[in-house]
Amino acid sequence: MMAGRWLVIGLLAVSLASGCGGDDAGGGPSATEWADDVCSTITTWSESIRSTADSLRGGNLTEDELRSAVDDFESATSDFVDDLRGLGEPDTEAGDKAKESLDQLSRNVEENVSKMKRTVDDASGVSGIVEAAAAVSASLSAMGEQLSSTFAELEQLDPAGELERAFSDADSCDKLESGGS
Repeated sequence: MMAGRWLVIGLLAVSLASGCGGDDAGGGPSATEWADDVCSTITTWSESIRSTADSLRGGNLTEDELRSAVDDFESATSDFVDDLRGLGEPDTEAGDKAKESLDQLSRNVEENVSKMKRTVDDASGVSGIVEAAAAVSASLSAMGEQLSSTFAELEQLDPAGELERAFSDADSCDKLESGGS
């Protein structure tokens, strides 16, 4: 049920907003090791983002609180992107394409965090902070959609089901499937 797992991953990321190897010589990590690393990386990032997003709930944000939250998003996302890029390619037929998908996700997430940062940096006054908070929420939603889209793409480039089995077998993916708890 790879599609179901990706839906849960996408919903997990969207809910945050509401409140290598792989060559023919077999030099990369096994598909299951790679999937485990992907899910572990996503879990770590999601927990950090969720924690920061929770701190923004309840309204009456100050400019400093919003700036601090965006700095936290930026730091967590920088670690996330570095970790994703460091994964390499899984040792599968479509390993290079899977790596490309994660690299594109990394670029998209970085762009969204940069937009958040610019929006908050340009905000002033109460109305500016309210608008910036709405923009942060929209960026978090966009990141959730990008995450979900990436996993749908991974599913499509693996017609043999190698990655599907790997994600199903990877222990750290169970945590994502259960909603991060």
